[in-house]
Amino acid sequence: MFATPLRDNAELRALEPYHAEEFLAHLDRARTHIAPWVSASFVASDLDGARAVLQRYADGQAADRQRLYGIWLDGALVGGTMFVSFDPALGECEIGCWLEPAAEGHGLVIQVVRMMIDWAFRVRGLSRAEWRTLSGNVRSINVAKRLGMSLDGTLRQSIPGADGLRHDKQVWSVLATEWPGSPDRRGADVKAELDQLTRAFLGAFTNSGGRRPNLEVIREVFIPQGTIIKNVGAEPVIYDLDAFIAPREKILTDGTLTEFSEWEVAERTEIFGSIAHRFSEYRKSGFLNGEWFEGSGRKTVQFVRTPGGWRMSSMAWDDIR
Repeated sequence: MFATPLRDNAELRALEPYHAEEFLAHLDRARTHIAPWVSASFVASDLDGARAVLQRYADGQAADRQRLYGIWLDGALVGGTMFVSFDPALGECEIGCWLEPAAEGHGLVIQVVRMMIDWAFRVRGLSRAEWRTLSGNVRSINVAKRLGMSLDGTLRQSIPGADGLRHDKQVWSVLATEWPGSPDRRGADVKAELDQLTRAFLGAFTNSGGRRPNLEVIREVFIPQGTIIKNVGAEPVIYDLDAFIAPREKILTDGTLTEFSEWEVAERTEIFGSIAHRFSEYRKSGFLNGEWFEGSGRKTVQFVRTPGGWRMSSMAWDDIR
């Protein structure tokens, strides 16, 4: 059994015909949720149909023109990704995905698809990766954007729907020369990825203007073993991700800390191969127990490059007093 760990409780494996029973059980859980967005031929309704879907992709892999992967979360098959098409001669591929609701919001699709594109460009030498989605599929469109893809265009009314109407399909793509790590973009692109990780971390706490904080983002930007250190008092306080997130999520949602935001005002980033360091200055403001406050401080952040892209590995901060 070959598996690629995605985090402590998730892994990626090839999805093969012998998984047919597990695949069908997964489809039964996800059918209503994914049916509007995936091909009708994919959403099998019985065991023979499920086995046929998996066999079709197994045959496609043998011919080097398709591949299918499953994502297991806490030991259960919850979705997957695929090379819908793979054409080494033309140097092109199309990638797709699906997930049942229980697996959404963990950043798993972004991590896996990034790995797939990286393999297609670096190992197989392809030049272009496509992502096709219905114009109304906001989650799928956001995946394309987070992967740095460009919208090539919209195929108007190209897909007949179960509702009897025809729907628009968007075509997104990224080129090998645009991908992180290409000779043309390596330095600038790594810096841009580290910038985005930093913005995502700081933005996770924002609850101003009616916005709801999303501290689960912290699990996406950090490696699972990440460490966060508060060095404000006499002794450092060292957190793992769970210990850091829980109390902050509470005060940001129970009315203790409102209209809060935190933003970077200056930074210095150094990159060396597969590791990087960032020293940044930040400011913050909000209402704490009904009283307005403003503050500032400095953070030091360490980053590591992983198969799924750059991630934070540790952070320490000190407030200016």
